[in-house]
Formats: sequence, C-alpha cells, structure tokens
Amino acid sequence: MSSFLHQRPTHSSFSDPYSVSSRSSSTSQRSFSIFSPVTVIVLLFLLIVLGVFSPWVGTPEGLFSLTKPSITKWRDYTLAQAASFVAKNGTVIVCAVSQPYLPFLNNWLISISRQKHQDKVLVIAEDYATLYTVNERWPGHAVLVPPAPDAQTAHKFGSQGFFNFTSRRPRHLLHILELGYNVMYNDVDMVWLADPFPYLEGNHDVYFTDDMAQVKPLNHSHDLPPPGKKGRTYICSCMIFLRPTNGAKLVMKKWIEELQAQPWSKAKKSNDQPAFNWALNKTAGEVDLYLLPQAAFPTGGLYFKNQTWVQETKGMTVIIHNNYITGFERKIKRFQDNGLWLVDDHASESPLGRLRD
Repeated sequence: MSSFLHQRPTHSSFSDPYSVSSRSSSTSQRSFSIFSPVTVIVLLFLLIVLGVFSPWVGTPEGLFSLTKPSITKWRDYTLAQAASFVAKNGTVIVCAVSQPYLPFLNNWLISISRQKHQDKVLVIAEDYATLYTVNERWPGHAVLVPPAPDAQTAHKFGSQGFFNFTSRRPRHLLHILELGYNVMYNDVDMVWLADPFPYLEGNHDVYFTDDMAQVKPLNHSHDLPPPGKKGRTYICSCMIFLRPTNGAKLVMKKWIEELQAQPWSKAKKSNDQPAFNWALNKTAGEVDLYLLPQAAFPTGGLYFKNQTWVQETKGMTVIIHNNYITGFERKIKRFQDNGLWLVDDHASESPLGRLRD
C-alpha cells in the first residue's frame, strides 16, 4: 500500500527567488529601499501567490498548508489496504472498538506490546471518532467498514446496540480470510500475560476457547466439547484464531447465516455467541476444530472466581478474559483489583500513548 497514507508531508525551507537587491542608484528618481512599504507589500503578495499556487515538493496543499495531514483521508481507507499494511508473517490481529471502549483498547494494546505483537494489530473502528483517534496517533492501524453503527455509547450486553455491534464481526473476519491472511480476533476486555502463538499448534482451521467455568483436567481433549442443555456448545466468540482455509471460511459463512436467522428482538435478546456455537456445531464434521487449553485461556468466570484453581495453574495463563461480568466501570474495577488495569501507570507502552479521559 502506498506509504503516503502513513506519512506526514515534509516542508522544504523557503528560499525567496525574488530577493530584492539592497543597492540603490543615485541617478534614479524611482529607486526604492527594501524596507519601503511598497517593497513589503510586493513581497507579501509574492509569498501569498507562491503559497497558494506553487506545486511545492512534499507540500501538495501549498506552502502554508498545515503539517498535520487531513484526517478525512481515512474515510477511504479499505480493509484490504489496512490488512496489507499491518500483516506480519501472513497474520493479522483484529479487534472491533467503539469510542467508549478506547481505554480497554489501550489496556489490551499494552499487554500485546509486551509480547512484541502490536505491529500486526488492526483496529476495526465502529465509529469515526475511533477511526480518527487511532490513526492520528498510530497511522494505518484503524479502518472503518461502512456503514458505521449510529450509536456511540457503551452498549449493554444483551441490548440491540450490542447485537448490531457484534453481528458485524464474522463479515470482517471472512473478508480478511478471503484476502489470504491468518486472523486472530480478540475482545478488548482481554489481557495478554504471555505469547499465545506457540499454543496455536498444528494446522487446524479454527481455534477457540471454552466459555464454561467448570474446571477441566490439564490434559483435556482439544475436540469441540459436547452440547449443553440448549443443544449447542458454549464456546466463546471473543478469542478466535482462523487460518485462511475453506473450513474456516465455511464457519464464518454459517455464523453469518445463523445471525440472520436469529435476529435481535425484545423477546429474545440475542448476541453473537449462540450463533457462533451453532455454526461450529453444524459444520463440525467438515471443519478441523481445535479447543485451546483451559489453563492458558481461562474464562473470566473461572479465573476471577476460583482462586484455588488460579494458584494451581499459576504461570500457565496466557490470555485472561474479563467476562462473566457486565458494566463498563465494574470491568475496570475488576482489572484494577487484580493488577491488570495497565493504562494508569503504563500508558507509554501503548502505541496510542496516554489517551485523554
């Protein structure tokens, strides 16, 4: 992708080709000093003309254009361009964020930066404020896939806004797979304690984590667990790794179909996760699926509520998910209570730096 999307224009120093000689002729009645009002007006006029109309190298908007590039260019930044820019070793790490969750994005990014994987992160912005904020501080790492959802509030789990927000996810992931990249998806209420990539063993199509809080044996099976009481499994849709295979694409397509078949309603306050589980269950015979180890990728209902288990698996944890709790402030407090809210003291470790409150 052309590098001009990610660079600020550089201005060359101005050298006046029309400088006026300070010599005056004693024989001419019309000679004038360089400091005369007429000369100053002429020079100002020339500067204005040159600034507006001259095609200065590195300053296509004129000599007096702002050094800060226009943020509106990011409206035309495509998912294909963005994925090409951030991909490293054929892999993209993706999250989807709206403006209220920028503090969680920053917290997540700090933890990823500590594992040296931040350069492959792509933020799918769900509003223009997020798109501009990220790209102003970290050019090229955010893209918006139109249309952007209207609301810019912190959606409550189970609300229609939350459903609208999360139901776009499989389309984004499918698009990236069709571009030929491996893709890891994370919710931003996660924290990395170690590098997850060594755990993505083999060449399976889809890798995922269990959302159940029941303790599994350390050597548990990596097969898709059996269905629960509702006839489907309880796999978390918040941490997924996909290879660009036909099997992974099939799961994403089936996920999209299930979301369309089970839209949100006041009577049935759906979210994206049941549809993801139905997609896994209905394609299991055709797709190579892999359940990641519970000790490395625990659900919040286990990690934050079973301290005995946490001590028994100390040193094994890779990614912690702050789920099994709702509410923006409650999630932050839980992270703070467990030493996992990093933005207050370690904002300099994020590619975004310290965001304004």
